[in-house]
Amino acid sequence: MKRIGIDVGGTNTDAVLISADTIVAGVKATTTEDVLTGVSNSLAALKDKVGGEALTQADAVMIGTTHFTNAVIERKHLNRVAAIRIALPAAASLEPAVDWPADLRASVDPAIFMVEGGHEYDGRPLVPLDEDALRQAARDIARMGIRSVAITALFSPLTSACETRAAEILAEECPDAAITLSHTLGRIGLLERENVAIMNAALKDLGARTVSAFRDALAQAGLHAPFYLTQNDGTVMLAEVAAANPVYSFASGPTNSMRGSSALSGLTDAMVVDVGGTTSDVGVLINGFPREANGVVEIGGVRTLFRMPDLLPFGLGGGTIVDPDTGRIGPQSVGYRLTEQALVFGGDILTATDIAVAAGRIELGDPDRVRHLDRRFVDDIMSRIRAMFEERVDRMKTSADDAVLIASGGGAFLVPDELDGISEIVRLEHAGVANAVGAAMAQVSGEVDQVFSGVSRAEALAQAKAGAEARAVEGGADPTTLKTVDVEDIPLSYLPGEARRVHTRVVGDIAAITAAR
Repeated sequence: MKRIGIDVGGTNTDAVLISADTIVAGVKATTTEDVLTGVSNSLAALKDKVGGEALTQADAVMIGTTHFTNAVIERKHLNRVAAIRIALPAAASLEPAVDWPADLRASVDPAIFMVEGGHEYDGRPLVPLDEDALRQAARDIARMGIRSVAITALFSPLTSACETRAAEILAEECPDAAITLSHTLGRIGLLERENVAIMNAALKDLGARTVSAFRDALAQAGLHAPFYLTQNDGTVMLAEVAAANPVYSFASGPTNSMRGSSALSGLTDAMVVDVGGTTSDVGVLINGFPREANGVVEIGGVRTLFRMPDLLPFGLGGGTIVDPDTGRIGPQSVGYRLTEQALVFGGDILTATDIAVAAGRIELGDPDRVRHLDRRFVDDIMSRIRAMFEERVDRMKTSADDAVLIASGGGAFLVPDELDGISEIVRLEHAGVANAVGAAMAQVSGEVDQVFSGVSRAEALAQAKAGAEARAVEGGADPTTLKTVDVEDIPLSYLPGEARRVHTRVVGDIAAITAAR
């Protein structure tokens, strides 16, 4: 069983070939402006190492990409979206996307429709769904030429009846529209769930184009194996399914690195710092998976509440620019131009990598080009880098006890050998391609995070498990390998009907690989 993992980062595009649990080869290629060229270059470099036959015999290819996150941050390649909120006469004071940054809202330019319907907090209908208004809205959407629609109903995580019926009406009136239903993505809070749905709808076309382009790049390399995209929770999903839910790929890069760090170190419970070329991320592994965020997460300035890893990013990486006059560290970075612009590579910009070379922490490039740096200046920068790591690690800890920290990523050499609050720093043999390893070794997951009312606890748990298993199989999992990795149920005593929120997640091996065994 052979798998290829590819992780497209801001600086490098990493690729590995894995046979069973053995890393056959790993390569790094510079990320390019169009991203896809970087993927082709990384596959070509991998082919040079292992040969064309070994590459084309891969059973599956897993790709992690920052493409969708970058689209939101840069306000590029976003669809115009029709946002339908089913909540009148309640929830009318703040319209959809009201709290978005002005430039992002202008890029999406949401056409807003407010319709009567939705449910109460205990699952009872608020008012009957106004189907006539919905049908009129669908006709207006068709007339305006909008092809991406986000539908959000009040308390739809309790019952999705209104959103499902609205989707049926939209499909009749606008058969070409791509529809996002909020209950499939977000949690109970209306505005945050609606934000996720609108964002997902805005990325639909980019998702389809990206998957198509990746497939072309793989075909050019002679690869025709099943193709998956990595997700926020450290698992993968069939590319076509993932393209319909691009928001689930937002934080896949650092998540891949955390999963790869777990696989390479053999540790399932530890802290991880992933040091890239531009930024670092601190996270926590629990049972081999990243700890999930329970609170609001801002993406591109938009408040969201859905499945995201609990990460603390900060602006320090191998390409971080250091001001030689003031000693200021970042947050600007030379990014993927590190090998062109850093001093040790013949450039004229002082970076954190140059400081590490001058301090003797790593041998890279031409060390003679940084010998002129004052030793006290170098020691001061390294001391401040250490303080940056210590502060972020301390903020992510949930206990005063010392923790084990895995140093991962291409810039892991910046992590000092000792940090306050850390009992041991684990170095990885393949730290530079840990993200691609995490992508290659990922499984398929299915998740349900829903409020159940009017049923017993046992029935609620059973329904949640069945729903999670169905979603995993839809995403490409072999049903015979599914196992439950997370179950959490919280009684909601302020709601009638023995209401409780149930969060269940299952994972399984990808079906194609299982079939090939």
